[in-house]
Amino acid sequence: MHPIRNLAFSCLALVVLIALSGQAFSSTVAVGGCTNLVHFATLQLAVNSVPAGSTIKVCAGSYREQVLITKNLTLIGTGPTAAVVLPPVGGLVKNGTDLADFPVSDVAAQILVQGAAKATISHLIVDGTGNGLDGCGGVNMLGIYYENSSGTITDNVVRNQITDTNVGCGLGFAIYVASNTDTPAVTISNNSVRNYGKNGIIATGVGNSIPGPNVTLTGNTVVGIGATTQIAQNGIQLSLLATGKITSNYVVDDVYINPPDCALSTCWGSSGILLYASNGVSVTSNIVESTQLGIVPVTDLNYGTGDGTIIKSNHIGGTQNYDAIDLCSNGNTVQSNVIYGSA
Repeated sequence: MHPIRNLAFSCLALVVLIALSGQAFSSTVAVGGCTNLVHFATLQLAVNSVPAGSTIKVCAGSYREQVLITKNLTLIGTGPTAAVVLPPVGGLVKNGTDLADFPVSDVAAQILVQGAAKATISHLIVDGTGNGLDGCGGVNMLGIYYENSSGTITDNVVRNQITDTNVGCGLGFAIYVASNTDTPAVTISNNSVRNYGKNGIIATGVGNSIPGPNVTLTGNTVVGIGATTQIAQNGIQLSLLATGKITSNYVVDDVYINPPDCALSTCWGSSGILLYASNGVSVTSNIVESTQLGIVPVTDLNYGTGDGTIIKSNHIGGTQNYDAIDLCSNGNTVQSNVIYGSA
């Protein structure tokens, strides 16, 4: 072969090898022994052992651990029965920080995705039972937490991110997405969220003109604890410059029945869908029932505007104490909603 052609062929082969190297070393492994794949005893050991881009199939069983993901990967439950992630035997411990300090800095997340990773979490049960945390102990309990990371949270059950004591301290989020450096994109779809402390699904920035995450929420079922004097829950919340679309979700049972006198102090209320200092959010074709407030875009003079919301084709029923749609901001479009049984 001509030496110049031989050199050109070698260079081309090297370029192809480099281009494929990221794919060549990704793998599919398992946690548990339900497949013929290479398998590991714990989720964290599997996550630590595989390269970026891998898929981890989680066999049916209970996994008492907190999981940290800092690389691109897929974590998916497999098998005819459930793969359940539970707190360690000694309870949850602090393993991260809330970027928005909302409402406290320290967090104990059951599954934490951070470091600009892009992860898919699917077909798992994330259950906070046995968390061992005090509701006012200064550590916020989170089920799934995406910190400055993108990806997909789909077809999971996230439940019991709530303490047995001091429920009224505003802690306990089932699914939490937060960013302070860029605008990660996260899709949250077809999850069942139940028995949380403060918020079912929440996405937030940090304010100060820094764009928050962009989220797409669709097909989720979010169920609060019902009428309570302990805590003003919110089913779905976008806050502090988070943006996105909230479509075809079912939100129910967020009712705070012990609000203070609004003439004397700040009014507190539970909302089915709360948009707090987040602009341009689309809220369409959702069902919101048995909540204190239905859908609420809010401007806060300290944190920013909540303008330009599109609220369209939603069904809002049985709101208690307050309004089905409460526009506490400017430039909103409200069209073709069905409101029934509103107080």
